[in-house]
Amino acid sequence: MVRPYNLSIIGCNQGKHIMARDYYEVLGVGRSATKDDIKRAFRNLAKQYHPDANKASDAEAKFKEINEAYEVLYDDEKRARYDRFGHAGVTGNAGASGFSGAGFSGFGGFEEIFEEFLNNAGFRTSNNSRNRKGPKQGSDRRVNITISFEEAVFGAERDIEFDRFEVCETCAGTGAEAGHNPVTCPQCNGTGEYRQVQQGFLGSMVRVTACPRCGGKGTIVEKPCRICDGSGRVKKRTTLNVKIPAGVHSGIQIQHAGQGDVGDLGAPRGNLLVAVDVKDHEIFVRHDNDILLDLNLNVVQATLGSRIRIPTVDGEVDLDVPAGTPHGKIFRLRGRGFPRLRTDGSNSGRGDQLVRVQIEIPTKLTPEQRQLFEKLASTMGTNITSPQGNKGMFSRVMNWLSGE
Repeated sequence: MVRPYNLSIIGCNQGKHIMARDYYEVLGVGRSATKDDIKRAFRNLAKQYHPDANKASDAEAKFKEINEAYEVLYDDEKRARYDRFGHAGVTGNAGASGFSGAGFSGFGGFEEIFEEFLNNAGFRTSNNSRNRKGPKQGSDRRVNITISFEEAVFGAERDIEFDRFEVCETCAGTGAEAGHNPVTCPQCNGTGEYRQVQQGFLGSMVRVTACPRCGGKGTIVEKPCRICDGSGRVKKRTTLNVKIPAGVHSGIQIQHAGQGDVGDLGAPRGNLLVAVDVKDHEIFVRHDNDILLDLNLNVVQATLGSRIRIPTVDGEVDLDVPAGTPHGKIFRLRGRGFPRLRTDGSNSGRGDQLVRVQIEIPTKLTPEQRQLFEKLASTMGTNITSPQGNKGMFSRVMNWLSGE
């Protein structure tokens, strides 16, 4: 059974693979975590492991790892690439390999925490996007689909149905009843901000948050639309044709940009994330981009050699098994495995099919067959005398034939 990857190979060092921890594991959140969950986890960990606050020898390395995970998972585009292709999808783009210059440009997430600290302490910063009013982008939608082993090899197309928010046709997205329009919020006078003066150790400071009345929009709806209850959006069932690229594995998420919920009036849509689960196959097992098949041979076939007709995902082929093939021998059929999936969804060749020999030792023999095995053992100088009688003798012969 192929499991979702928790670790991805990102480089090599002296011939050894360097493994990067799963970003979700680094932050201690699940794959369905919201952006708020990710930000909350990052804040707690960054404060705990920041080198200025934590003098442990591994604090800086952990802080870099935490920031790298946040930089990817909090960015919708990077997170979608990571969910789809693992570390290979964001290598070189995730940043956070160290400090850049004298500021925090290599640690964008910490810069946000530092900014929040100043705002909580009373400072008004110009980069605080959370306090800016404006239309909010639509949320992402996630759909789970299950595909067959063969579809994972060759790719597929599916028509999927899912619910998403669309613009309310009755109010055209304004949220107001016909004949009425949103009006300026009387609490914030259209700024979308709520300011509170506080006394701190540095003197008088202003704390700025989103207006609680309008939620930062700057406008309110006095007479809401009866269809959407003032939200400007309604949930509808929709059908979308999605393409599954060849080479996908369980746990991959395929992003379809702009196919999620509609945003506030004038804001872009969210994205659709299609999470793929691949069914197990009856005889094939996936190992990275290779496909493993166990081939059962009897003692005669393994000893004398044989031509065997074996299945592959591309159809049956002949395999020549040479005489004297031992148990556990692996034959490699080049180019009959899974396509190697690139980050852009294209492929770069295919893996191989691995055929592993399993020699079957018969447990029941006819008198004639037993006599033949005893004669074989005698001609090879094998001592078949056993206190346990014929059963022990036969076991020794079979063990010898299987290479044990």
